[in-house]
Amino acid sequence: MLEIKNISINYGDSQILRDVSFTLETGEIIAILGANGAGKTTLLRALNNTLPVENGEIFLDEEQINEYSRRQIAQRIAVIAQENETKFPITVLEFVLAGRFAHGNAFGWESESDIQIAFDCLQLCDLENYENRLMNELSGGERQRVLLARAFATQARILLLDEPTNNLDLSHQALLLKLVKKRCKTCESSAIVITHDLNLASEFADKVLLLKDRKIISQGKPAEVLTEENLQKVFGVKVLLDRNPLTENVRITTIF
Repeated sequence: MLEIKNISINYGDSQILRDVSFTLETGEIIAILGANGAGKTTLLRALNNTLPVENGEIFLDEEQINEYSRRQIAQRIAVIAQENETKFPITVLEFVLAGRFAHGNAFGWESESDIQIAFDCLQLCDLENYENRLMNELSGGERQRVLLARAFATQARILLLDEPTNNLDLSHQALLLKLVKKRCKTCESSAIVITHDLNLASEFADKVLLLKDRKIISQGKPAEVLTEENLQKVFGVKVLLDRNPLTENVRITTIF
């Protein structure tokens, strides 16, 4: 679905990412991990062509991404960014319906089908009866779930999620990750997720990318990447690794 070949990204004279390569396959969830400033959000912005790359290529469904129009990209890639505060009075339903914009007709207004899709996505994200609430009156966790509902409403097959579990309690963290995982496994979709929670990444990701010094230093299955040596190198902390007794996935505990 997405193939990234040796991309580098600069801000002025500063290089933010260099020689990054990986592939996102259909049905796959990739977690991007790294310390603050490692370039995780920059990478995500490049993947839907909102940030130009200095070198390298990005292919979307085997076509170079810069060959697509913005509308075509929006139909294929949905983004949940960190900056999710809405300061103007728009209802939850109106906000989620904005996810249908790329599918809009020539006259610009939404169809009955668009409205039904929006309501279905609200219900899916545990937001039933929220449609008339104002976005600027929601809690951070509620806004985060509305953002997911809007991303689902796009019906895009690729989800790019930047810290999607921020502000969510444990039950809604589990709900969000369960919904993303189910969508990837049943709807021929895929997701790339930035997170600081190593244990969440270990549990839900099929593959992990570990960033340091503006490049990927390790990628592969969580158990292959989340090693004591790698985590010491990237985060500068000692960890204890064992296995989750229920899932057998690697479990990380920081040693203070």
